[in-house]
Amino acid sequence: MPNRKFADGEVVMGRWPGSVLYYEVQVTSYDDASHLYTVKYKDGTELALKESDIRSQSSFKHRKSQSSSSSPSRRSASRSRSRSPGRPAKGRRRSSSHSREHKDDRKKVIPETSLALLVLKIKLCCFFFNQKPSENNTRRYNGEPDSTERNDTSSKVVEQKLKPDLEVERSLEQYSLRSRKEEKKKEEIYSEKKVFETIKTTEKASSKTKELEFGGRFGTFTLIFFLPATVFFLLLMCKQDDPSLMNFPPPIPALESLWDAKVFAVFLLWFFLQAVFYLLPIGKVVEGLPLSNGRKLQYRINGFYAFVLTAAAIGTLLYFQFELHYLYDHFMQFAVSAAAFSMALSIYLYIRSLKAPEEDLAPGGNSGYVVYDFFTGHELNPRIGGFDLKYFCELRPGLIGWVVINLAMLLAEMKIHHLSMPSLAMTLVNGFQLLYVVDALWNEEAVLTTMDITHDGFGFMLAFGDLVWVPFVYSLQAFYLVGHPIAISWPVAAAITVLNGIGYYIFRSANSQKNNFRRNPADPKLSYLKFIPTATGKGLLVTGWWGFVRHPNYLGDIIMALAWSLPCGFNHILPYFYVIYFICLLVHREARDEHHCKKKYGLAWERYCQRVPYRIFPYIY
Repeated sequence: MPNRKFADGEVVMGRWPGSVLYYEVQVTSYDDASHLYTVKYKDGTELALKESDIRSQSSFKHRKSQSSSSSPSRRSASRSRSRSPGRPAKGRRRSSSHSREHKDDRKKVIPETSLALLVLKIKLCCFFFNQKPSENNTRRYNGEPDSTERNDTSSKVVEQKLKPDLEVERSLEQYSLRSRKEEKKKEEIYSEKKVFETIKTTEKASSKTKELEFGGRFGTFTLIFFLPATVFFLLLMCKQDDPSLMNFPPPIPALESLWDAKVFAVFLLWFFLQAVFYLLPIGKVVEGLPLSNGRKLQYRINGFYAFVLTAAAIGTLLYFQFELHYLYDHFMQFAVSAAAFSMALSIYLYIRSLKAPEEDLAPGGNSGYVVYDFFTGHELNPRIGGFDLKYFCELRPGLIGWVVINLAMLLAEMKIHHLSMPSLAMTLVNGFQLLYVVDALWNEEAVLTTMDITHDGFGFMLAFGDLVWVPFVYSLQAFYLVGHPIAISWPVAAAITVLNGIGYYIFRSANSQKNNFRRNPADPKLSYLKFIPTATGKGLLVTGWWGFVRHPNYLGDIIMALAWSLPCGFNHILPYFYVIYFICLLVHREARDEHHCKKKYGLAWERYCQRVPYRIFPYIY
């Protein structure tokens, strides 16, 4: 293994990929496996360069001074072209400056005139020797050669007549007496291609995940068991008459009572019913963001249609007196069935990812550690034909299932407490969360730009989160209210509704602002927005909601989560677990986004942080 030549922190001259230009850079790190230096340019751009593309500043300056003088051969060639034997003596007595100007004019005129004459002659020959069929027939009847014979003859004539011009053309090629604009354009196109190829090679060489999240291998191994245990703990606590922390731990039911084959069959039926709705040829088809290889995947946007069809199916079941509170009676068994299915799905996803090509692997789940890649997801977009497993699970079975579970809790409350109408608290919880789900499905296309789709692989983390955590933890308030009813007054309900409306307005308007700007920054409707340009070509908004805090959508999320919990009262902290969890989750995501954006945008992100100092909570954090 060769010794590294440049140390971390050393300021050197780095060649820009695809060009001969060197710029001042700072060495930040060195990869022993790929033998590449990671360097940082003055504008914050970070690239991986070979050692041969890096020079010390002293040697670069010495080389530059040598290359500034012309070679002897070029000087002699220049002198031989500047003086013609046939020129009169008077012309030789002209000043050197006038001679140089005349020489430059001749360089411009000769090639342009020769090229123009060449093109004109070719066009004239093509015009005279490319007659219509009727003229060919007339000449054939008059004893003249037909078009085939004439083409053979004319090609020889053209070749003889244009031979001097073709030699001039070849000489122009040899001495590069082309228009400087054409040469510059070709150089720019070639340079862009070389930069793109170099960046692709660099990405491929450094495709391994180096920075591990969630505590690395040990942390992800722990979470595989801790997350299911947390779900079961929350559900068991809600089933108690007094779900306070003083009654921890809750009584553990017998293991055989947690599994029911009939419940598992119902869960499978639900999953595959949503898969059928997903495959229906309704809704538009859009393209996602470009992948590392430049390819764009296609997605069918029909989540809202699937929700409408699901609502029609549930309505039909209720019409035929189907007891939907069956979900409440077997809630724990449904959670166990969903957890078992998500684990089986995660194992399948990891096994199939071992045969996936390198370009299809997730940038955050390609560490080489089995447990870590299994948890975070090894493959970015696993598909069975055109069926995208990650995109399907992101919005369909879990998110729509959340609404169905809430409805089942509402009906269970009415049956258990003998109510003709659901309580006001249960109505608020159902209404607020229904709005959230419908909004997500109506704006389904926006999910294609989220980190879940563009960065995270599909492994246990997302599979368990989509199929277990979302439907069974997000419905915790409704589940809690069934066993612990709360009476609230209309003024209190109105205040909570206003709070939820404020959170939803911030959440939706901030996301819409960001998505519209990403799709078309030049939209006249967005002309009022100001942004900081970055080296990637994207802009960082510094006005509107994104000039208020760095993550206004997270702020709206937290306000809504609080509004969902307030109808449960303050007797126990359990209904507010969702708020605490949501704050912790968003703070983690915010820290990950900060790290990702700082690495991606460099100095532009530092300027943005100076303009927008608060992350989520204004004047607090």
